[in-house]
Amino acid sequence: MTLQALIFDVDGTLAETEEAHRAAFNRTFAAHDLGWHWSMEDYRWLLKTTGGKERMRAWQETLPPGARRLSDDEIAALHKEKTAIYGEILAAGDLALRPGVAELVAVARDAGLRLAIATTTNIPNVAALTRCCWQAEPEEIFDVVAAGDEVRAKKPAPDVFALALDRLSLSPGGCIAFEDSRNGLLSARGAGLATVVTPSIYTDDQDFSEAALVRPSLEGLGLEALARLLGA
Repeated sequence: MTLQALIFDVDGTLAETEEAHRAAFNRTFAAHDLGWHWSMEDYRWLLKTTGGKERMRAWQETLPPGARRLSDDEIAALHKEKTAIYGEILAAGDLALRPGVAELVAVARDAGLRLAIATTTNIPNVAALTRCCWQAEPEEIFDVVAAGDEVRAKKPAPDVFALALDRLSLSPGGCIAFEDSRNGLLSARGAGLATVVTPSIYTDDQDFSEAALVRPSLEGLGLEALARLLGA
């Protein structure tokens, strides 16, 4: 089938954002004197749970008896604060796209392909990244944005990729997904998408055996090579 669209995950795939997310979480925890602090080792296992609020709940489950517990409303409020801090971090401009991302997006756009986002993160975080890395709003770069807070189940469920395909009005056979994590890969494959994986600093130890292609980055990856993944 002819290649028609590229569908990208955001965190870890477009850019190595996770350290900015971790810093935003820790600043939020400190501001509320929770006594929580996520190290890089902590965050590696926490990322196996998709969604920031969900990670906070997962962390809370590890706390000893008698430790302060947050309600779902409190977690949602803290996550909203964390999102604002993340936006401030990216607004400072200290984040770059991963190698090859800008070039592939530009080549795909020039070739008339559709471009989409399918992410567990929320739309404000997507906007923070596109403003930082493209100096543009998401809709100026991508035809479709499907976010985790718009679907019933987050990755590894296929819902967000299915939503992106629905909004593109395309079948999975003409599209390729780009991911950095096993949960993302399982999500994309569950939606029927051939998937290219570029492991990130937090996912380089995960199993990507179901991927159509695994590369250290998107640098040098052209549309002809992607079309071959579809048998085109």
